[in-house]
Amino acid sequence: MTGLARDGGLLLPASIPDVSANFPFWQSLSYPDLAFKIMRLYADIPEPDLRTIIERSYATFRHPDVTPVRSVGEVHILELFHGPTLAFKDVALQFLGNTFEYILKQSHRELNILAATSGDTGSAAICGVRGRDRIRIFVMHPRGRVSPLQERQMTTVLDDNVFNIAVEGTFDDCQRIMKTLFSDLAFRDHHALGAVNSVNWARILAQIVYYFYAAFRVMRLTGAGKVQFAVPTGNFGDIFAGMIAARMGLPIQKLVLATNENDMLTRFFRTGIYSGGEVHSTITPSMDIQVASNFERYLYYRLGCDPAGVRTLMKQFDANGHLGVPPHADGQIDRLITAGSGTTATTLATIRAYQKQYGYLLDPHTAVGVGVAQDHLRAEAPMICLATAHPAKFGQAIQEATGEDLAHHPILEALRDRPTRCAILPASGDAIRHHIEQNLP
Repeated sequence: MTGLARDGGLLLPASIPDVSANFPFWQSLSYPDLAFKIMRLYADIPEPDLRTIIERSYATFRHPDVTPVRSVGEVHILELFHGPTLAFKDVALQFLGNTFEYILKQSHRELNILAATSGDTGSAAICGVRGRDRIRIFVMHPRGRVSPLQERQMTTVLDDNVFNIAVEGTFDDCQRIMKTLFSDLAFRDHHALGAVNSVNWARILAQIVYYFYAAFRVMRLTGAGKVQFAVPTGNFGDIFAGMIAARMGLPIQKLVLATNENDMLTRFFRTGIYSGGEVHSTITPSMDIQVASNFERYLYYRLGCDPAGVRTLMKQFDANGHLGVPPHADGQIDRLITAGSGTTATTLATIRAYQKQYGYLLDPHTAVGVGVAQDHLRAEAPMICLATAHPAKFGQAIQEATGEDLAHHPILEALRDRPTRCAILPASGDAIRHHIEQNLP
């Protein structure tokens, strides 16, 4: 419910179970049934109630497979955009909305969610909790740095429990403000603050499921004994879920981390040095991030599950803007994760090529992952590329890539003439704090 731990760090389960013995029984399960098998290993919700929450969460998706896999050329596309807001965040945030409502009803408590978004988290979180009892949500986005449609998906929601905030700064500023307010324990406790960003472990848990679901289907289709995943990456939450799936025994040969020009994570996995820089605005705004909030979770496992070591490195990063880890004995920074980056030009070229050759439209974020994946194709391990958003959310980029106005969706078309509501505030923790206090009863 809280997301961030009280010392400012991130929560993780005490242990990760190896579930490989269950694979023969899990391979043909439906998505909700597989989600139940995986989530029950970590959840302290009674199993009948957990099953009901899961079924209710995925009944909102427009495809019977929830996250279908399509073979396109040399790769397999895991379509994660069939939820209510057409983004992969729905997979976790529909579950979180139902889970929060269940827990709050059981405990007779209320929750005020504070979230930061670089694009899709905000609309998916709002959709997950709008109109729900006992919950209010305050969503910060960097003003002018999300796509117009992403902004309208948030700001056209006028429910009384939804508060949108356009921050005069970058997404990193929004994350900094969120961490500052959660670190103020008196403020956090008094106002019952909770998080739905990928700092919340329950979001990671929900995302683990689709790695298993896709891998089972592709291995069955191809006869392969292992797979690879290419993951367009901003905040490191989505690819971290894949890392946990691998630790649970899923046979993943490589996780291919893909960034845009904001390539801080790519540079780390090539050099071992994690060093910030200026945030560049691109056609893939959800990846316009330098400081990835889930990276410290990665460090915990990279350092051999050493919390003290994580604290030392994070303090070093806060003080100096950089940290480093030595390579393994074989010279690799990481044996599971490899990395690459795409530019705006290569991303547009990938969209254009897939539309021309296969008649398949990639949104620009997905195209970054598909573009980087081309350098890592292996016959023995099929490549599954995570499609993180419906291309209609980025129609301008699609038109720039293809020369045609191809990307539309009726859900988005319906937003164009709706009224909006949003507060514009400076990138200041005090300003956000005051705004929250003003809007609470």
